[in-house]
Amino acid sequence: MSEGEAAKSPQVTMPSAERIAEELGRVKSLDDFFGRDGVFARLFAKTLEGMLATELTQHLGYERYAAEGRNSGNSRNGHYSKKVRTSAGEQKIEVPRDRQGEFSPQILQRYAHNTNELEEKIIGMYAKGMSLRDIEEMLGELYGVDVSAATISAITDKVWGLVESWQNRPLAPLYAIIYMDAIYLKIRQKSRVENVAVHVVLGVDLDGQRDVLGHWVGDGAEAANYWLKVLSDLQNRGVQDILIACVDGLEGFEEAIHAIFPQARVQRCIIHQIRNSLRYVSWKDRKAFVADLKTIYQAPTREEAETQLAAVAQTWKARYAIAVRSWEQNWESLSTFFDYPQEIRRLIYTTNAVEGYHRQLRKVTKTKGAFPTPEAARKLLYLVHMDITKNWNAPMRDWPLILNQLAILFQGRFPA
Repeated sequence: MSEGEAAKSPQVTMPSAERIAEELGRVKSLDDFFGRDGVFARLFAKTLEGMLATELTQHLGYERYAAEGRNSGNSRNGHYSKKVRTSAGEQKIEVPRDRQGEFSPQILQRYAHNTNELEEKIIGMYAKGMSLRDIEEMLGELYGVDVSAATISAITDKVWGLVESWQNRPLAPLYAIIYMDAIYLKIRQKSRVENVAVHVVLGVDLDGQRDVLGHWVGDGAEAANYWLKVLSDLQNRGVQDILIACVDGLEGFEEAIHAIFPQARVQRCIIHQIRNSLRYVSWKDRKAFVADLKTIYQAPTREEAETQLAAVAQTWKARYAIAVRSWEQNWESLSTFFDYPQEIRRLIYTTNAVEGYHRQLRKVTKTKGAFPTPEAARKLLYLVHMDITKNWNAPMRDWPLILNQLAILFQGRFPA
């Protein structure tokens, strides 16, 4: 196509001031400006086309129809159509081209990643707990973009590689503290919906940084034999030693931990123990019973705590034998924290660290019905996790002091 023929191609000019003023004069609401058929949508294409024409002129080095262009070796060569996505929806523009095919508009690079930007918005909304249908409606209302629920699902599926990579990433050889607990989700398994335990491990490394080591979707209720599988996975991913493991009162939990990490000290969660005890105490006695339990776990030393446990047994055992017997039988793992200074006791006497993480997961997952597959559950949990932990930058409080205490208490187990 010659320069003269190119002149017959669609003309691209920037919107005039009069045109802009005219359009703005019709605006009565934000929708009139930003909506699918708003001012922005109508002016966007012409504005962008004018910018592209200017960029081509700079690339060629001469204005349209200029005499110096006849012998330049390159010239304008018409236009081609391209669709770009904007916050006002999809827009069709005419992109100028040169005869030698060397012109690559820099202005369009901003929009070349627009699909990724849209995908990021979709994934972000999904991570906040919005359903596929809700996201579909939101995109239509706010951005004028028609994206089906099936397409949205396909977009969120793109993170699956990241989920698998995160779940299987190498771990530190030593963790000072790990917290282990399960959260329950409704997941369809074997043609029916069941409450399934998702096993979560939160670790604290030698820098005092918290890190969720993974989400393991079980096949039913929380069980010690599944935790054995989780611990084996941690070992296979590089964990060689754990100093202190904080767990709930699940039967067989301590044995599962010692089967993989025999030197780990195990602290059974005091808060879980209190909750379990109160199941066997009538409402009228609970306040007094809890007040007496406080004298046990708030005692300054193990010896004083054992004295208070004996006093609680004398007061309550005749009436609530099962509740008291549970403290006596599990005393060894309930009293582990008495072997450490106050700064460490504060971190390990309860599994509140991982339960706080679970509370944030539930804010999103509670809006869901049943997950169609375990993979769907893991996908959402990963996205929510990334949102929760994006600000986990600071180490645990008083960590330099705690690290010195641990180094002395666990001498020989720290890396050189």
